[in-house]
Amino acid sequence: MTRFKDTYLKVAVPALKEEFGYTNPHQIPRVSKVVVSAGVGRAVSDAKHLDAAAETLGRITGQHPVITIARKSIASFKLREGNKVGTTVTLRGARAEEFLDLLVAVVLPRIRDFRGISDTAFDPHGNYSLGLPDQSIFPQIPFEEVGATHGLQVNIVTTAKSAAEGKRLLELMGFPFRRNA
Repeated sequence: MTRFKDTYLKVAVPALKEEFGYTNPHQIPRVSKVVVSAGVGRAVSDAKHLDAAAETLGRITGQHPVITIARKSIASFKLREGNKVGTTVTLRGARAEEFLDLLVAVVLPRIRDFRGISDTAFDPHGNYSLGLPDQSIFPQIPFEEVGATHGLQVNIVTTAKSAAEGKRLLELMGFPFRRNA
């Protein structure tokens, strides 16, 4: 059992059950999947950027990424329908738990001048979106191998029914939310 799952079962479940008054164990919110993606706008002019982003995403997540394709043409971005524009990975189960454990324990504290993550990035259904500035903060990426930097988008999808439930779940799981003074 992963440390993330252990924390969920021993800390989050009892606290959420008491706080929100759940009677059925299936009502208790949980993380259902984690989607990690990288949009690479430079891939329109040079496909090597997309390959590099796909390779780093594969190293970070331990899973082969899928290439995303533009659905619409946007002239101001010099983008045509059908162009390869990014890469994405969907993590479920133990892989998602391991990734979130790594994110909370190792990656977020490595961000320069880190004061916590925003607590306003929840949608009405309790899902959370987090943007990371560059891929070099992950320990799987050696500093010498970082070519062109690109950001990552991490979307944490929960079974929560509201933003308050989703936020409380992630707080109990150890996510370092910014303290509003």
